[in-house]
Amino acid sequence: MIITRETDYALRILRALMDGQLHTVGELARGELLPQPFAYKIIKKLCKAGLVQITRGAAGGCRLSADLSQVTLYDLLLALGEPSAIAACMEPGYACPWRERQGDCVSHRQLAAIQRTLDRELQSHTLREILTGQPA
Repeated sequence: MIITRETDYALRILRALMDGQLHTVGELARGELLPQPFAYKIIKKLCKAGLVQITRGAAGGCRLSADLSQVTLYDLLLALGEPSAIAACMEPGYACPWRERQGDCVSHRQLAAIQRTLDRELQSHTLREILTGQPA
């Protein structure tokens, strides 16, 4: 797993929304140097996840609706639909031909341990901490 461009853009959008004000997608895109269509797509995902509220209409825009000290980087990755597995065999439901034939796979066990460590680390950092540099 890596922090994709989409995750980077989502973090930048959330950082801009931390001021508590209503912003249009155009304002956010210009202010954060993002392509507007991509920013709109990300905001829709953030809204669906309950992180952002969208108000439609002439005086509309979006604003932060979640307490970022309660949302982790792991939560953001899930909200964006980012893959969280470090290897294909870590994905739920993955049918590994090696494990089906041999039963045990040392590599899988080692990767599973790394995956658990990575997940714990991603869950231990809130978005507020990441965006402000201040511990929660």
